[in-house]
Amino acid sequence: MGNVLTIAALVAIVAFAVYGTVKRIRFGSSCCGQKDPPDKKVKVQDRNKAHYPFRYVLGVDGMHCANCARRIENAFNRTEGRWAKADISKNEVELCSKQEEAEKTLSDIVSQAGYTMVSFTQS
Repeated sequence: MGNVLTIAALVAIVAFAVYGTVKRIRFGSSCCGQKDPPDKKVKVQDRNKAHYPFRYVLGVDGMHCANCARRIENAFNRTEGRWAKADISKNEVELCSKQEEAEKTLSDIVSQAGYTMVSFTQS
């Protein structure tokens, strides 16, 4: 009887672990607190980098997964004239812009996406 209870407990633990893993794979990492599928990626219409004379590298704190990267890219890419690519391994966002950007404006966009801009470099 004791062995049956032990086996049942182990099966329940394994089932819970598998469910959590499948949920993370399907809906993204839980680091973002997302319980819904991630937002659809906002695609930039003009993908010619020559049309973007202003380039910035933003250090961003709080990006941990692909959902984080997509969220911050979408925050910039929603606006015409901006093209962002996030790199979670470097905690950076490369932003190409058709117009000169103010550091405060970019910091506000990062904050509204739920992250913190820790550095700003114009390249």
